[in-house]
Amino acid sequence: MKAEIHPNYDVVSASCACGSTFQTRSTSKELHVDVCSACHPFFTGKQRLVDTAGRIDRFKKKYGK
Repeated sequence: MKAEIHPNYDVVSASCACGSTFQTRSTSKELHVDVCSACHPFFTGKQRLVDTAGRIDRFKKKYGK
């Protein structure tokens, strides 16, 4: 690999929309995610609707009624 052409791969803090934070590695300085393992339905066993009303409104607006 060529020297000095690759970005730094550092440990960063990722924050979720639910409020939890976790450490990961990335080339970005900070990460913001919508769903993490603390609030994802697969890991929690609880169903959570993510922006369903917005999707339905966009569909109705695009295709009529």
